[in-house]
Amino acid sequence: MTKPKYMRKLHFYLIVLLLSKSFTSFSATVDSIEIPSVAMKKTYMAAVVLPDSYKKNNSSYPVLYLLHGGGGHFRDWLTSTPDKMLVKNLADHFNLIVVMPEGETFGWYLNSTINKENQFESYIIEDVIGKIDKTYRTVKDRKGRVITGLSMGGHGSLYLSSRHPDLFCAAGSMSGAVDLNWTNWKIPADFLTRVKQGFQTLIGDTTNMSLYDSFSVVNMTGKMKTNNVKLIIDCGVDDFLIEANRELHHRLVYDHVPHDYTEHPGAHTWDYWQNSLPYHVLFFYNILKANGVTVS
Repeated sequence: MTKPKYMRKLHFYLIVLLLSKSFTSFSATVDSIEIPSVAMKKTYMAAVVLPDSYKKNNSSYPVLYLLHGGGGHFRDWLTSTPDKMLVKNLADHFNLIVVMPEGETFGWYLNSTINKENQFESYIIEDVIGKIDKTYRTVKDRKGRVITGLSMGGHGSLYLSSRHPDLFCAAGSMSGAVDLNWTNWKIPADFLTRVKQGFQTLIGDTTNMSLYDSFSVVNMTGKMKTNNVKLIIDCGVDDFLIEANRELHHRLVYDHVPHDYTEHPGAHTWDYWQNSLPYHVLFFYNILKANGVTVS
């Protein structure tokens, strides 16, 4: 099957990116910072990757918020990819600050109505972004702020950007759990039991799926149509979440919502996400460049 024109262009730029790695010395640095949650009355850690150029000028930098998946924690993108330099290299190549906040193992980046200890929407939107903008030289405007993530984090990035389009100009999802109706997931019985138990404490009655509909980004295409947030979504063809991603894509097409949607070979693995992230960062970079906020 012939690749769409934009895919051929992406492949070209990614080849240039790969080749340039051979001739460049990377020295992005990582800060580990504490960010208190006002709502949860608890302090969490976040990892912040600063490109090497950050310490060499006084420019304000665009920020990529990079969310981890379920069962994970804030350092996953630095420790779990086969190439441990992936995020640092991308930060250096594109002169981005990359922030990886904590979302807990089953926090879903939302505010639970029944568990006051799970208020991760407020945490990311109010506490994390506020702390980052106060601590670092950032572009303190939606035109310089983007967000993406994997699995639970993919859902989280679309959920947060759809509900807070004043804060983000673009959002992405890699293998996103974009439909919280787990009956549509192709998962083993023991995994299903753990998922239901987690959702029970987070959202409530697992027999009342209407509770879950309002939290699922697959049902938020109306918001996406009007908020002018640029979207990039992909999923592996062997991923257990592929059908949910296809359904989101179909609804976005039906509602005439512009977006980049791609299916790649692969499953729900770090090999897949390592290959996916550079596409997202390039997509974001082109938007940030058009917004006039990139650093040369």
